[in-house]
Parts: sequence; C-alpha cells; structure tokens
Amino acid sequence: MGAMKYKCFADMNCSLAKTLDIVGERWTLLILRDAFFGVKRFVHFERNLGIAKNILTARLNRLVEEGLLEKRASAETAHPEYLLTDAGWDLQPVLLALAQWGEKHRPDPRGARMVFVDRRDGEPIAPLLPRDHNGRQLGPQDVRGVPGPALADGG
Repeated sequence: MGAMKYKCFADMNCSLAKTLDIVGERWTLLILRDAFFGVKRFVHFERNLGIAKNILTARLNRLVEEGLLEKRASAETAHPEYLLTDAGWDLQPVLLALAQWGEKHRPDPRGARMVFVDRRDGEPIAPLLPRDHNGRQLGPQDVRGVPGPALADGG
C-alpha cells in the first residue's frame, strides 16, 4: 500500500482549510508540541518523536517557510535551532484544546497524561472554551459561523 495522497487546500478560501494545509499533518502538530515544550534542535525532535530524518527535515523546512518556526544559528553549538515565531506561538491554544479534548474523550484510566499549569503559580489552567464579547462562556450550540467580508460576495 503506497503513501496516502492528501488534497491541497491552498485554493480553498476557508481559514480552517488554509491552516490545515500548513499544520494538518500529524507529525507537524507533534513537532509544534515539542517546540512549545522547549525543544529547539533537530536531533532532539528526532529522538523525542522517533521520526525519520527526511520527514523531519521536510516538516521543519515547511514550518520555517510558513513562518511558524525560525531557523537560527545556536549560541552554544554548531547546529541550528528552531524557535517558535509569534505565528507559531499563536497555535498554542489550538494544541492545548486538542490535548484537552484527548484527555476528555480518550482518557488514560490512570489519570491525566499532562496537566497544563500557569507558570506563575503552578495552578492548572482552565479548560479552553469559547467566550462571547463580554467573557461569558459559550457552549457548542451557542456559536455559529457567518460570512465575513472575504466571503460576502459569495467567494
């Protein structure tokens, strides 16, 4: 059985499709997860993930190309480092929400796999939930999408 081919979403005028075109591959999300945890070097990504060098190289290059990671010379070693950009950091809530979903709907019987805490006081963070413009928590049935200016003309 050959490699699965995925449809490219680049031509879709949809913010979710545009995002998935960049981060929708599972290794990419795991690379970002490790970057959020402080991994910076190729060899550490490779060791943590057990990923083939060619796949890791391609994924890291794409994340750099898309502006989610910056490749920089290391102050400590001859090997470059991969650092999250502002755009990369902006994906942190997405990964937190996915992890929270996994804990709720695919739990480990022994308890939480990872507890995310506030760095200042060590207390667990609240679940990520949609809120209205006044900060009121919204449930799934309270949210709907409406066309914005980019789709107002039917595009």
